[in-house]
Order: sequence, then C-alpha cells, then structure tokens
Amino acid sequence: MALHQHQLAFIFGILGNIISFMVFLAPMPTFYLIYKKKSAEGFQSYPYVVALFSCMLWIYYALVKNNATLLLITINSYGIVVEIIYLAIFLVYAPKKLRLATIKLLLLLNVFGFGAMLLSTLYLSHGNTRYQIIGWICLVVNISVFAAPLLIIRKVIKTKSVEYMPFTLSMFLTANAVMWFFYGLFLKDYFIALPNTLGFLFGIVQMVLYLMFRNAKPVVLEVPVKVQELSSDHVIDVLKLGNTVSEDANNNKEQRNPNSEEKV
Repeated sequence: MALHQHQLAFIFGILGNIISFMVFLAPMPTFYLIYKKKSAEGFQSYPYVVALFSCMLWIYYALVKNNATLLLITINSYGIVVEIIYLAIFLVYAPKKLRLATIKLLLLLNVFGFGAMLLSTLYLSHGNTRYQIIGWICLVVNISVFAAPLLIIRKVIKTKSVEYMPFTLSMFLTANAVMWFFYGLFLKDYFIALPNTLGFLFGIVQMVLYLMFRNAKPVVLEVPVKVQELSSDHVIDVLKLGNTVSEDANNNKEQRNPNSEEKV
C-alpha cells in the first residue's frame, strides 16, 4: 500500500512539475514588454523576489526532509533560475529608485532573511524539529500567497468585470493546486497538501466568478480604483507561483490605460 501511494505521489508530482513549468513562464510577455520599452517603470519586483525566496525555502525543506522530495527540488531549482533571469532583466531596465528598492528587498528577504532562517535551523534545531520548523515556515508563506487572489476577487465583484481574471489562468492555477495537493497527500506531507486546499478553493471561486460576470456590464467606479499588484501568482513557489500572472496582467492593463500617469 505504501509503495502504491508513493507511485501515485510520483505521478502527481510529475504532473505538478509540468503545470508549474508552464506557469513559471507565464510572465514572459511582461518582461518582453519591459525589454521592448527599455523600462521597468510601472511594474513591481516583489512578486519575483518572493517567488525566488519561496523556491529557496522549498529546496531547503526538500533537502532536510530527504524523503521522496526529488520532484520538489527539480521544479524549484528551475524556478530559481527563471526568477533570477526575471530579476536580472528587471534590474537592468528599472529606474534608479526602483532598482535600489529591489536590491534592498533582495538583501532583506533572500540574503539576510533566508540566511538567518538557515543558520538558526541548522544550529538551534535538529532532526524532526528542524523539519517541522521549516515546514511551518513554508506553509505560512504558501497561505499568505494563496490569499493574494482575494484582492482580485474583490475587484471583480466590485466592478463586475473579469478583465483582470482570465478563466484559463484560473483553471491552470486550480489544476496546479490539485496536483500538488495530491502529491503532498500521498506522501502524507501536510505542509505541502494543506496550503494547496486554499489554492484549489480560491481557484474554484475565481472560475465561478468568471462565469457569473463574463457577460455582465462593467460598473464604472466614480473614483478609479488602482489595480492591485499581485504575486502567486509568481511566488510562486512551486505551489503558488501562478498568482504573479494576475499581477502581470494588471500591470500591463495599467500601462495601456490612457488615464494612468504613464502611457506605453
């Protein structure tokens, strides 16, 4: 029975890798736009910084657990490479103030934050305690990222417009959450499985809202609501990386809005 469960976990892990691979590539149009404009002004870097941090966390978690975690290592290693490329492009074309803010955030979160967590867990905890601490950190990060779509859901309900919430994206994010949920479930790793229940529920809610409001007449707000910058999207660590795509779509929409401060 245990062997059967590990086989099922392997299958869902492979499927999760495939879907996550595609979701990691979703922000490419945004960075093509940045390259074409030769400017990253109007975009935000924190979704990619958080995504990089999340990938680093999951690799460390997988190495500490050291039990059927190869598929976590493969996709998050790929995620680290992709996020570094995105951030490098962002830093090249970002204005000075935004570039400095991004570097500070990278140092604070990915260098000092991750370094402090790494040293504290290596020297102040051992064995199962270390595994539990890292697992809880990963779980909290995942839950916080999965909660990000609440902002876009609120906007959809308020404006009755689904322009910032593509159905295909919601469907892929839901499928991604399902794959990693079953991967964690069959491995009996609830640090992986539990956060993805939220990812699944939020994905279903987004698809239902899309079907409800896809033909509705958008509400014109008296005071323009600034589009919120989201990350899952892209923080994604592997379990929540797709939420960044929603943020990218929002940014692109703002760039095309003739009422915004800066026009493309």
